[in-house]
Amino acid sequence: MTMDVRTGAGVFWRWWTAGTTSLVGSAVGAVALPLTALTVLDASPFEMGLIAAASYAAWIVIGLPAGVIAQRLPLRGTQVGADLARAVAVASVPLAWWWGQLSVAHLVVTALVVSFANVLFDVANSTFLPSIVEREKLQSRNSLTSATHAATQLSGPSLGGIAVQVLGAVPTLLVDAASYLISAALLRTLPARRVETPDRWPPMHELIREGWRFVARHPVMGPSMWAATAVNFVCGAQLALYPLYLVRELHAPAGLVGVLLAVEGVGSLLGATLTPRFTGRVGTARALVVACLVAVVGAFVIPLGSGWPAYLAFAVGNVVFAGGVVVLSVTTRTYRQTASPPELLSRVMATVRFVSWGAIPVGGLVAGALAGLLGARVTLLVFAAAVVCAPLALLLSPVRRLRDLTDHDRAAGAEPERDPVPAAR
Repeated sequence: MTMDVRTGAGVFWRWWTAGTTSLVGSAVGAVALPLTALTVLDASPFEMGLIAAASYAAWIVIGLPAGVIAQRLPLRGTQVGADLARAVAVASVPLAWWWGQLSVAHLVVTALVVSFANVLFDVANSTFLPSIVEREKLQSRNSLTSATHAATQLSGPSLGGIAVQVLGAVPTLLVDAASYLISAALLRTLPARRVETPDRWPPMHELIREGWRFVARHPVMGPSMWAATAVNFVCGAQLALYPLYLVRELHAPAGLVGVLLAVEGVGSLLGATLTPRFTGRVGTARALVVACLVAVVGAFVIPLGSGWPAYLAFAVGNVVFAGGVVVLSVTTRTYRQTASPPELLSRVMATVRFVSWGAIPVGGLVAGALAGLLGARVTLLVFAAAVVCAPLALLLSPVRRLRDLTDHDRAAGAEPERDPVPAAR
């Protein structure tokens, strides 16, 4: 049984500060790493797709076991260890560059190491939050963390673009490495989650299967997961194509690239800020459908125009797309945290992220391959059409008949069927 570690608001704010610090660094690194590949190593479209795919590949490899690992390991220690691993991996890039040994392969390996650390950190981090926040405050806290993420998206890439112009792409990565060290130091001050460890854990595959079947059979979580998967497939393509599209097709300078990438944060911030009011007025289920339709519109606007109108279309489309995605993310994450049995929460979070985030590297690889044949603009339009699958996943499910996601729970009056797991002796 997991012991409650709530000790007041100070714990949450330390947790929040740690995450915010690393997010700012990561946002700066998100500009510096692809620009390192493009400007220092002259990476090809496929190599850009490979780097983007490597950044999320771990969700495919250890996404499902991560839920079981997070359940068995100390959550605080897992987060601190992941931060330290990310700091070392990112700092290795400037070192290799100074020694004249930097290559695209090194960037891919760095992205892979960070990816594996991200998986364990994110599952542990999202599982840790309900233990330090009261149930009735979860949606507002999730909205705050999403708004914070949006604010870092808004400021980080702009700072990254400026830093790249002043310092160069490679030295700017040291900012990202330092942010992980600060995050680790802050997280180390949080109370540890105490767990009553059984004499024998059930086999890992049975624990994984139970989490998988709970999500896949759930009439609300299942369709929401597939909608998020469609969106993230497109996000993976955008991660790979945006720097390529802006630098090589729109010929934007590094500073403007940072600003245009940062505009996504405006949409994310608006979405996170409006989510509680919007979902309260129209209902969480209806809000999901509307959010997905809004994301479709934004995705089609992004690659339109040429010259300065293209910059404007990119910015507006990014705001609209990001706003819809954040409403989807906050609403479904809050529902999973409140509707999942506590003993299944880490596995539920891992299952959803394994499927939905596992689509990100696939999208990046497919986009990199298509862009070499069709160009970045046409490929972005192809992926915009793929976003249509997100609202369809919801409209073809029981979600379309609900006002709020919790309406299904009240109507069913029981949890979805789960596989029995042998009791730990």
